[in-house]
Amino acid sequence: MADATKVAAAASSRDPAIGLAAVASLRGLLESLEELQVTNARSQGWSWQQIAEVLQVSRQAVHKKYRRFGF
Repeated sequence: MADATKVAAAASSRDPAIGLAAVASLRGLLESLEELQVTNARSQGWSWQQIAEVLQVSRQAVHKKYRRFGF
């Protein structure tokens, strides 16, 4: 399920196998996009606090999740 529009539509399927597979695909897409934007923000000088506020999580949570990138 590579096409985001098809995945989004499949997420509301009445067939649980299709719907759950779509949810898993969307979760993977979300994680990839968040990682991309956190990397962009850090490379532009954003603090962990600024990123956390936009993501509506604690500074500690976002730092713990992304510290492996060496920022």
